[in-house]
Parts: sequence; structure tokens; C-alpha cells
Amino acid sequence: MLYRAYQTNADLLSPSRLAAQYLGSALWHSKADRTLTRRMAAAMEVYSRMRLTHTRPPYGIDSVMVDGEEVAVHEEPALVAPFGTLLHFRKDTSAVHPPVLLAAPLSGHFATLLRETVRTLLRDHDVYITDWHNARDVPLWHGGFGLDDYTLQIISFLEAIGPGTHMVAVCQPCVAALAATALMSEDDNPSTPYSLTLMAGPVDCRINPTAVNKLANERSIGWFERNLISRVPWPHAGMMRRVYPGFLQLSAFMSMNPDRHKQQFAKLFQHLVDGEVDQATVIRNFYDEYLAVNDLPAEFYLETVERVFQTYDLPRGKLTVGDRKVDPAAIRKTALLTVEGERDDICAVGQTVAAQDLCTSVRPYLKTHHLQAGVGHYGVFSGSKWNTQIYPRVRETIHTAAEMH
Repeated sequence: MLYRAYQTNADLLSPSRLAAQYLGSALWHSKADRTLTRRMAAAMEVYSRMRLTHTRPPYGIDSVMVDGEEVAVHEEPALVAPFGTLLHFRKDTSAVHPPVLLAAPLSGHFATLLRETVRTLLRDHDVYITDWHNARDVPLWHGGFGLDDYTLQIISFLEAIGPGTHMVAVCQPCVAALAATALMSEDDNPSTPYSLTLMAGPVDCRINPTAVNKLANERSIGWFERNLISRVPWPHAGMMRRVYPGFLQLSAFMSMNPDRHKQQFAKLFQHLVDGEVDQATVIRNFYDEYLAVNDLPAEFYLETVERVFQTYDLPRGKLTVGDRKVDPAAIRKTALLTVEGERDDICAVGQTVAAQDLCTSVRPYLKTHHLQAGVGHYGVFSGSKWNTQIYPRVRETIHTAAEMH
């Protein structure tokens, strides 16, 4: 009923937003700054943009600098599965770079949140990303998709890339990435990653619990299922699939700081009125990404809440994938880098570095930890300190591991 109510409201408002979009464009004149016409055009655009979308935004990475030369970048699906695509960012260059799988969160937003991470990695690496699909677009006959499926999908993606791959996991997938590496190491899988970088991930949420961790433990898993899970309504391809709707997660995020979002849209209006197009474009681009929501399969969301945030299966040695127990001690030859942000209020200091103690068979010279001062959660994988201080450590880990093999 909740999803149906949301969809009905969106459908009712859609014609007026579409009309505002076209009317705003028609009223726009480049030399009409601060006129009534410009104010009307600005109001129309702001209204048309105050909506949620459910389609992945473009990555928009058309070229990248490699060894001082600008080379073209092409997006190519390397493997397409029902719930995600292994997306390859192929570069037009003869240079040979280590292949890297970037494991993106399966969350209320799309993998394009890691756009800057991809762009930076592309300078020195052959980059692939787990481009997760919107669950409301996945037909019901494809079955469910839980935490085990996520882990097995990562293994499938690594095997598709082949031997010599390195893996970088950001936030939520750190648990699955560590589990996948452990299982592959135990099997002597030739596609076991040469290095594993875990960035701001909830490996052990018992350490320095944040507000997010505490919220997950205030309610039973049954409460989460009853109150946050809905069925996808008609006419979407995934009709009747049980999901955690992206609009619910976004609503929770926005409710934490509603005044900031109101101010941003007010600034967008004023920038448009004053003809400050560049400043307006920055806000446009941010909200084009922020308001693009992705529904999660119910199984994955509930199992993540329970097994990662409530029962702490991985650090307690209780995590399984199917009928197999995950043993991080099975990891022997994979170099391990953990990265944390000093001001991270989502995944606190200590939760990611806990992986170092779990991987007891990795030799000390293959283990590295980096605590970045002055950054919060998103600063670990985007922004100036990611580019100038964190990325060099990631690059060093990958290239050193590649040389050792």
C-alpha cells in the first residue's frame, strides 16, 4: 500500500512537472536576468526538478588523462546478470594497467555515486564496476537476491574479469568483498584478487557504534520487514517484487537536514534568476544524482541489517554463504588495505580496520591501514583528500601486489 500510494502521487504530479519543464525552457532567455520572465522560468525549473527519478544517471566519463595524454573512455557491459551489470570503462590506450573491480554499494542510490572514484582509478587502472540494477525493474521470475547472492555475484564478476584482478570495496560491500575473497582463496580460484582494499565498510559494527548502528539495533528484524518492505506496484517490470523502496531511504536522509535542502533549492532559484548558470549547474548536478533512487531487493536489505548490523556474523566467525562457512584466515596471498575517515559518522573508526585482525594468514608486509584525518564518510572515496592522500595509498597497494605476482 505504501509503494502504491507513493506511485499514485508521483503519477498525479507527473503531468504538471512535465509541463513546467517545457514551459520553463520556453520562457528562458539568456538576456532576461532578474526580469519577471526569468523568475517565472526559474520557478518552473525548480518545481520540475523537485521530484524523484528511478533511472541510473550517466557516469559521464568520456575521457581521462593517462600519462599526460587525454584518452577516450567507453562504457561496455562485460557481464549482464538480472540484478547487476559488470560495467567496463574501456580506455583507448595501448598502456597496460592492472584490472580493478570497484564493488559499489547496493543502496538507495545508484553506483554512479562512485563516479569520482572511478574517474580517479582510471588514471592508472583498467576499471570495472558493479553497476547494480533497480530491483523494481527486475521481473519476479528472476527470484530473490540476498546477501549470499551478492557475494556470489562478486565472485562471478571477478571470474569474468579473470586472473590478476584487484578489488576495491566502498562502504556496504566490504563484508561481501571480504567473504568472496575468503571463499575464492579457500578454493585456490585463479581469479582470487591480488589485492583487496576495504574503504569505510562495516566489517565489525560492535566497535564505536554510530547512530546508524544503534538505529539498526533499536528494532527487531521483524519490525524492519513489517514497516519498510513494500511490493512493487504495476506497471513496473518487477511488479509484486518485495523491495526496500529507495524513496524511503532518501526520505530518511532528507529528514535529517530538511532546512539544508530547502536552502539549496532557494539558491538554485536565485542563481537562475541572476543568470549565474555555472553555480546553478553545480546544484542541478548534485540533485540529479541525489534524487535518483534505487530500490533494494527485500532479501538483501533485511539480511544486511540482521547479519551485518545486528548479529555481527563476520567478526563472530558465524558468517556463511550458502552452506559454506566464511573463514577470513583462508586469505593468504591477497594484499589487504583498509581505509577509514577520522570523522566518519556512518562507519566509525575501528570498524573497517577490524578486517586486519580477521585475516590472520595474510603476512604483515601485505597489510596496510590508512586513517585519513579530516574527512567524513564520503570524503574517503571522493573529494580532494581522496585524490591527493588516499588514492596514492590505494594505487601503491595495487601496483605493489601486481608486481609481487
